[in-house]
Amino acid sequence: MASRITWDIAMTDFRSYLKLEKSLSQNSIDAYLHDIELLRKYFQDEGIDRQPDRVTREDLDNFIYRLNNVSGNARTQARVLSGIRAFFRYMLIEGIIEDNPSALMESPKLGFRLPDVLTVEEIERMIGVIDLSKPEGHRNKAIIETLYGAGLRVSELVSLKITDIHKREGFILVTGKGNKQRMVPVGSKALKAIDFYFDQRRALKKIYDENIVFLNRRGRRLSRVMIFNIIRDSARLAGIKKKISPHTLRHSFATHMIEAGADLRAVQEMLGHESILTTEIYTHIDRSFLSDTLAMFHPRS
Repeated sequence: MASRITWDIAMTDFRSYLKLEKSLSQNSIDAYLHDIELLRKYFQDEGIDRQPDRVTREDLDNFIYRLNNVSGNARTQARVLSGIRAFFRYMLIEGIIEDNPSALMESPKLGFRLPDVLTVEEIERMIGVIDLSKPEGHRNKAIIETLYGAGLRVSELVSLKITDIHKREGFILVTGKGNKQRMVPVGSKALKAIDFYFDQRRALKKIYDENIVFLNRRGRRLSRVMIFNIIRDSARLAGIKKKISPHTLRHSFATHMIEAGADLRAVQEMLGHESILTTEIYTHIDRSFLSDTLAMFHPRS
């Protein structure tokens, strides 16, 4: 019997489903489609004529086996398998397939991994090495202060609007995953850094994204890659050897809040985590901090 659907049609419809019904961000949608494209390419490379509604459990087992041989990374396998599960769940919901071939597949076991965290002193060093005499100096300082001062994701930072900043109240309105909004308190240092940056921002010859806070020299919003480069360069100049990214500042924000005694639910709300279980990873970091403190200061340790 001929297949009822092609890969191109299935992936186009899946994209619409993720965007319109699941309200996922473009980055999340691209990640899901990348996982499906890996499966599609597997069939092409193996010379297997298999359309999406004809995929079997054996096909998926063979695909994951080859993925394991290529990457050898359990986290990569788990992420790809998650995307494939979502794709076949969608096809089941739409009535394209009657049985879900991915339903009983088990994800590889992942070891517990704590995120890298910067100390307060390291963050201050990163800010301290920024050359404020350069046109982008105050902007870069404001970026680091805002990422760390409010625990933002990089996607939330690049889309932050001027009208989202409520300076008098000390809050910013953040649009997170799935376009969900939350009010996040932001420190006075971050707000002051943004004020200094706005003085430089007004000197731009032309501004295309008027309401976007952080702009490049051409007056357009910054890309995620540009933010990554700013953070990486600041860390390098500060002599920090850790492998860090913009997300490291978010981890550091949460860790330092927990270490200082902040309520876990409050930190969950500020980070925009749907589940408290996601936020609980920082309690593990906190326990490590407490153990180090005991070892350093207790007379019997």
